[in-house]
Amino acid sequence: MAMPAAEHDETWLKEALQQAVMLELATLPPYLCGLWSIQEADRGPGVFEALHAIVFDEMSHMGLACNMLTTIGGMPRIADADLVPTYPGPLPGGVQPGLSVSLTGLSKQALDMYSRIERPDDPVVEDLDAHTSIGAFYTAILEAFRSRPELIKGTRQLERNMSSHGEGNDIVALTSLGDVETALKVIKEQGEGTAASPDNPFPGDTGEPAHFYAFREMFHGRRLIRVSDDPPRFDFQGEEIPMPRTFPMATVPAGGWAEGGVPVSDDVREQLGAFNRRYSSLLRFLERAWRTEQPSTAAQMLNGAIGQMFQLEEPARALMETPLPGGSGETYGPEFRFVGDEP
Repeated sequence: MAMPAAEHDETWLKEALQQAVMLELATLPPYLCGLWSIQEADRGPGVFEALHAIVFDEMSHMGLACNMLTTIGGMPRIADADLVPTYPGPLPGGVQPGLSVSLTGLSKQALDMYSRIERPDDPVVEDLDAHTSIGAFYTAILEAFRSRPELIKGTRQLERNMSSHGEGNDIVALTSLGDVETALKVIKEQGEGTAASPDNPFPGDTGEPAHFYAFREMFHGRRLIRVSDDPPRFDFQGEEIPMPRTFPMATVPAGGWAEGGVPVSDDVREQLGAFNRRYSSLLRFLERAWRTEQPSTAAQMLNGAIGQMFQLEEPARALMETPLPGGSGETYGPEFRFVGDEP
């Protein structure tokens, strides 16, 4: 998306928003692998609930990105083998260049990767050299909208009440520049917080940190607290956050387990195929939802996608409970590969 701001015309904005849709989609498989790898006994307050909330935030962000694209007359491409993110691989949109995102179970290493996905350009803690952040990417999109507000037409806008998952999480119609500005504010600040605070301004629970800081809390095993008012300073010196017990899902190799040279039994192959077909079906439902002109059909397609989403965890967990050959102690996990043919 490297192009001078003056050249951010309608064509640029449509392509940037297509990349935004793929960017939000790209965060879901790694986060879901971490979430699903947590064992049942440890699925409660702490890491599980925080990661669960982040997953639903990202789903809402993807819906808002789709509405931004359709409101200017664009057509989201979601079920497209050339665009669906693959793992390991880079983030779409040129975000965090050099970062390779992979699918693996929850661990300190995985939490560090999640943090790098969400890292702001100027965090209030652990201020390291940053590249192009998600926030900077969306700031460029916001500037393009502000320079061409007449592009906003309000076409094919889907709505979904998701307030039970947090303030600001509803997928809402974007029919004005003000609507777009609010949506972009939610996406940026839920992920990165603000320049003055690590808190999520649109939380599910009071005091919930933005995604980057939530992941750093999990990584350090301590809550982030303010340790000084003048100057303002934060550090990981708060309440302990224990790591949950997890299934030791190994990192999925490029192209999937079999393509990566890992022996795959007939049973595992069937489980992998079933998961990939359901995931692909989910993406097709989403694409159809934002492409149809009929609101009733769009609602049906969105419901279909949600139905497929809830059917993904069971085969994923079955894979995570299946040991890899060779006695490493690690297990398989879902590949999130797009299957081109209809299931």
